[in-house]
Amino acid sequence: MPQRRFCQVDVFTAEPYRGNPVAVVLDGDGLDAAQMQAIASWTNLSETTFVFRPGNPEADYRLRIFTPTGELPFAGHPTIGSAHAMLASGFKPRRAGELVQECGVGLVRMRTGEEGIRIALPSAQFRPAGEVIRHAVEQAIGAPLLENPVAVDLGIVWLTAQVAGGELLRGLRPDMNRVAEAAKKAGTNGINIFGLDGESVEVRSFAPHEGTPEDPVCGSGNGAVAYYLRERRGPVDYQARQGRCVGRDGRIAIAHENDTIWLGGLAVNCIEGYILA
Repeated sequence: MPQRRFCQVDVFTAEPYRGNPVAVVLDGDGLDAAQMQAIASWTNLSETTFVFRPGNPEADYRLRIFTPTGELPFAGHPTIGSAHAMLASGFKPRRAGELVQECGVGLVRMRTGEEGIRIALPSAQFRPAGEVIRHAVEQAIGAPLLENPVAVDLGIVWLTAQVAGGELLRGLRPDMNRVAEAAKKAGTNGINIFGLDGESVEVRSFAPHEGTPEDPVCGSGNGAVAYYLRERRGPVDYQARQGRCVGRDGRIAIAHENDTIWLGGLAVNCIEGYILA
């Protein structure tokens, strides 16, 4: 079996083992979907990515993203982790300080620098949920929501809702069976709950029916929150935290530039080597 370059990157942290890991196969060309799914199931991380030569001439590379159970058109922390892995491997982008990733949602622009890697989030589609879904979510998490949830579609769809503060959010002990039922009833990949601590935002993301009961630090989940908040408060730049309930402490930066929301953070390699595939 051929050797393919492989690394495991911790995303949204500069301190190893405090963020969210993603497995990255840097030499994906030649692998088919069944092989990639088998590898993703074996790594058993929330996502495993595979880097390919781009099909679009404007892209630096093409990325395919797999959970243990299926493929995603886009996800935040795998995008940042894969970009970090590529740069750490010596990859030279077409433009200094910029990267363009081709994936299931099209082209995703990134900026690189000392503050980490920032993604220009794909445009979002919104689908309000009604009282039935709200009640199902409240039963699942054991706390009231401030208003009805909204399904925010960034390629991965998060049912997003707010509770009355970060302290309340950190104390939640969700019933994962009910979380899965509510997410499936809403037709979403998972449930994304946030609370405000002053000007800071705390986020928790649950996707048990996708193989990830609680995502330690979720890029697309934070992107959904950023869109949710922009719809209600206008464009506000802020720092978010996620993962303290599962022994992590990820930091996510949200910034607005015209109509674009930029989401970013730091990343660090924790494993480097080869995988046989």
